[in-house]
This record gives sequence, structure tokens and C-alpha cells, in this order.
Amino acid sequence: MQKRQTRRMSDWSHRVARARQEFADRNPQSCLAYEAARQVLPGGHTRTVLRHPPFPLTFVRGEGATLTDADGHTYVDLLGDYTAGLLGHSERRVIDAVTAALGNNVSVGGIHPAEADLARLMCARFGLDRVRFTNSGTEANLMAITTAMQWTGRRRIMVFAGGYHGGVLYFASGVAPWNAPYEFVIAPYNDIEGTRALVEQHADDLAAVLVEPMLGSGGCLPADAEFLRVVVDTARAFGAVSIADEVMTSRHGRRGLVDLLRATVDITTFGKYIGGGFSFGAFGGTADLMDQYDTGDPGRTNVIAHAGTFNNNVATMTAGTVVLGEVFTADVAVAHTSRGDELRAGVAALLAQHDLPVTVTGFGSMMSLHAQAPAPARPTDLAARDHALQELIYLGLLQRGVYIAARGMMNLGLAHTDDQLAAALDALDDCLLELSRSR
Repeated sequence: MQKRQTRRMSDWSHRVARARQEFADRNPQSCLAYEAARQVLPGGHTRTVLRHPPFPLTFVRGEGATLTDADGHTYVDLLGDYTAGLLGHSERRVIDAVTAALGNNVSVGGIHPAEADLARLMCARFGLDRVRFTNSGTEANLMAITTAMQWTGRRRIMVFAGGYHGGVLYFASGVAPWNAPYEFVIAPYNDIEGTRALVEQHADDLAAVLVEPMLGSGGCLPADAEFLRVVVDTARAFGAVSIADEVMTSRHGRRGLVDLLRATVDITTFGKYIGGGFSFGAFGGTADLMDQYDTGDPGRTNVIAHAGTFNNNVATMTAGTVVLGEVFTADVAVAHTSRGDELRAGVAALLAQHDLPVTVTGFGSMMSLHAQAPAPARPTDLAARDHALQELIYLGLLQRGVYIAARGMMNLGLAHTDDQLAAALDALDDCLLELSRSR
């Protein structure tokens, strides 16, 4: 049995080299653009996640739910910019509103109405007392941690194995050496007893517990509802602040995934799609925590300064009001979550028809393909992935006009038509059929 498995893995590896060469042959202009970019950009870009061998595609146009690359190939975009591209490409209501706003003001260096308008929409939508804006989800999480540390007077932050909260809050394999220099405690995801024990062990110095209700970058692995509630309740019992990273998952349901899992946290962080394609981040929660930023209260001694030239930039604030007020209302979000569940069920049914170790995980409109069976439930399960097969699926879908993440992530957007989704499923079916025949 072991020899058979070794031979199969070797066969996949041999196919990867050929698939990469076929990819390179089909995309000479993307190759040229990549090599030129490397002269001025380390690695040829400024987002590490975009790297995959032999080189990443260069996209020159987007429309609706499609992307066109430098060589003229058009793809159904099932990545959706890692959830930030929920609206699709060139959503006219957002672009028209931002264009009009920028015709009046660009960078005001002061307060403007759209900032408070978006804050009101967010507080009403997500059940927040107060909210503050940043430029990214990374910044939002950093500021949420700052809020908790200042409130509690403690230093230690609990995170979870497999978690990702931004470029300097990375826990796929322990604490990354480039992380922000906090004192971290890493707990096991979806492990109630293991997490509870760690909270109790570090209770005296634990400022916050930072958790994703679904590991996004960690493979679209949803939290068990009881696990999430126990984490929050245990942290609160020991005086720690509970922070939910909903930078990706606030798209689910009326108020985000934490609400759907029936948990209540102290601070929530946001990002991605709310900016409508512009840089965006936010953190919000209870008044007592957030009012630490109230510099207008002369009697307050524990004021936290929060700077940022573009925190309230006109383009993002205007875009956000259109996103939450017109395009992605709570009712639309509920329907979109249901449509995502239907798509994921369709993917699972298709995978079951093939004799390959490929599964799908996720929630609502976010999901991920995994070259392993059974489907992973915890980050430690991902070690069983067949990385060669994973890459072959990615390259095979590109060849058939479907763009997903190299790691398998797929995200349903508002612009996807039923015909496009059917075409994507047909492409996946054909890709798996070819791989099965070539084993």
C-alpha cells in the first residue's frame, strides 16, 4: 500500500512539471510582465499570496465576474480577490458615487459627511456601539489588540493555530518571525478543552482572545458554534476582551458569521468588501471599549491616540456607504449566503462523483478545495494535503478558464451568473476527469 501511494505521488509530481510548462507556453505576455516587474518589485509584486510557479498571471481588464489577462485569456473569477471582490469588477453604483465625490473633494484633511454616514450604517448593520476606520484588515486587528491591551492593562494575546489576521499577524505555522512583537499564546482551533485550559493558565495576563469564526486563509474551516461560544465566554469570565476577526466573514448573513453562530463578542474587525474595491478596514464594538478613543472628553484619562491620514479617505467612505446602503444590504447578504451554500453543495456533489481525494469546506459564499479526504476540520488536518494534486487542479482550472486561489480558495460574488457557475462546475468536472484518467 505504501509503495502504491509513493508511486501515485511521484506521478502527480511529474505531471506538475508538464502543467507548469503548458501554463508558461500559454502566457508569454504575463511572463514578460512578471520579469519586468521583478526589476523594481521584490518577487515581482507586493502580495506574497499571489506567488505561484512558474509565475503569476497579469490581469489587464475586469468586467462583472470575469478577468482578462495580458495574453487575452478570459476567466470566470471565482477568487473574488480573496473575498474583497464581492461586488465583482466595476460595480457602476460604487464607481459613479466615488467619481462624483472625488469631483467635489479628494483629500480634505478634515471631517466630511460620508465618514459618519458609513459609521451609522456599520453600527446599525453589525450591532456596534461605536466604530473607527483604518486602511486594511491588518490595521483593524492591530488597533483592536491595542484597544484590549489598554483597557485591561495586560500584555498577552491568544490567537489560534492556522489563523491569519494580516501581514504581521500570521499563525499558519506557529508565530511567524515577522509578526508584530506581541506576547502570543497559540491555542488549538475547534478544541474546546485545549483552549479553555490555556485561557485559565494565562488568565492573569491575558488581554484578548482574537479568533476567526472561520479560518479564511487557513482553508475555509468554520468554527464549531459551541467552540466559539465557549472561547468568548471563558475569555470574558477572566476579564479578557473577545475580538472576532470578521474581515472576511462579515459577508455572511445579516450581521456576519459570529451572529449566525450565536456568539457575542466585545470587538469586531472588518475589511475587504465593505470598501467596494478601495482599501478599507474598521474595528468596532462596545461603547466602553471604543470610547477610549474619545479625545473630545476632557474628563477622560485613558485616551488612545489613533492616527492615519487615509483612515477616513473620501473614496473609501463614499464607496462603503453605497456598498452597505444599496448594493449589499442585509437582505442581499442573507440571499447571497444561501446561494453560496447551494454552490458549495453542488461542488461537493461533483467531487463525490470522482475517485480522487478532493473535498470542499466552507460556509456561505466562501469555500476551499482540498486535495485530501476526508475533508479537514482543524488546521492540523491540512498536513494531509497532496500538494501536487492541489496544484494540478489549480492549473487545470486556469486552462479551462476558471480563476481560483492556488491554495484552493473560491468565493462567490454578486456578479456571478448561473451560467458562469455552471461553466465553472463543468470545468472542475472535466479537470478531475482528466486527472483520473492519467493516474
